[in-house]
Amino acid sequence: MSKKRKKYTADFKSKLVLEVLECEQTLNEIASKYEVLPKSLRDWKKQFLDNMSLAFDKSAVVKEYKDKIELLEKEKNATSKKLGEVIIEKDFLEGKLKSLVSFNSRKTLIDTKHKLSLNKQLKILSINKSSYYYKKAQPFSSNEDIKLTKLIDEIHTEHPYYGTRRLSKALARLGFYTGRKLIRKAMSFMGIKALYPKVKTTIANKEHKKYPYLLNEYKNDNNQVIINTPNEVWSTDITYIRLEKGFAYLAAIIDWNTKKILSWKLSNAIDTHLTTSVLKEALDKYSKPKILNTDQGSQYTAYEHINILKDNNISISMDAKGRSIDNIVIERFWRSLKYENVYPSGYENIKEARLGIGDYIDTYNKKRLHSAIDYNTPDEVYYKAINNEDFISNKELLEVG
Repeated sequence: MSKKRKKYTADFKSKLVLEVLECEQTLNEIASKYEVLPKSLRDWKKQFLDNMSLAFDKSAVVKEYKDKIELLEKEKNATSKKLGEVIIEKDFLEGKLKSLVSFNSRKTLIDTKHKLSLNKQLKILSINKSSYYYKKAQPFSSNEDIKLTKLIDEIHTEHPYYGTRRLSKALARLGFYTGRKLIRKAMSFMGIKALYPKVKTTIANKEHKKYPYLLNEYKNDNNQVIINTPNEVWSTDITYIRLEKGFAYLAAIIDWNTKKILSWKLSNAIDTHLTTSVLKEALDKYSKPKILNTDQGSQYTAYEHINILKDNNISISMDAKGRSIDNIVIERFWRSLKYENVYPSGYENIKEARLGIGDYIDTYNKKRLHSAIDYNTPDEVYYKAINNEDFISNKELLEVG
């Protein structure tokens, strides 16, 4: 007997989406709590964010459904004229199909993209649903999967230039034997990649425009990008944050010249909402930059993110394909954050990580001496340049010392 698929009410979905948006628990924790799939939570969140505006403009929805009803009415009238003929043809073809075509051949005739539902196709082809239906395993949900991602995170932070081949060898030294295919899948899931130019390129998404790397004009004779003023170039990226009870994603924006973290957000999902919210916060708090540099990830090439930059007349710069090192200033911050805070702290959940990372970034901006800016703090350099005066008092200088 086939197992019926669970149906969830709109109220139930809304309740879970609100918990996801609060970012107090990981997706896995929320999914386990309510016995739903993490993928369902991600889909419900996207559906919710895409349709928020309908709560304030119901007229568009009403018009859309009226148009659909009129269209369906016309199709119904046209179909009913041929209904008798279609029924006769259907009965004839079903009988022939069952007697002449084997089970395996009938199974290949199923088209999941067809307007005819899967249940109806199975019935017409005389195929039992239990023999066709299967439950696809969700990736990276078991303890072994979590252990694998944690090890990859540590190795990647120490050796960001390692590809899947070296990662496989490094994992084997730690007693974790796995193939490159699974490692590649895990790296994609974590949103990380090796910091070296790749010979093989991928076909660009036609729906998302890719922009050129604009920072070459700032490079010196040693091929280093030198930015001389604050708010000339901002850089942004997303990194994977491991937790004892799952994982989270951290997005941040850094000023290239002063190394100041302008805004950040920790989320249980890696999506466009994460990147756009961080960008809006930075633009609300600081003067807009001339250039924003990102990688070519779908969250940064999405229309929502690109439109914010265009509306503010900010030039868009993107790393060359396979060259995360083009965004080196944010990559170096991720390394400092993980070695100085995330790994030693061993955060248990998102709430704990948000507080700890927030304290670290506050200290990083206000008190941590940075060799790249003559052993000043990012806040000192940023606000001194912006206000053309010393930012911190003598008392604060003593605290830094």
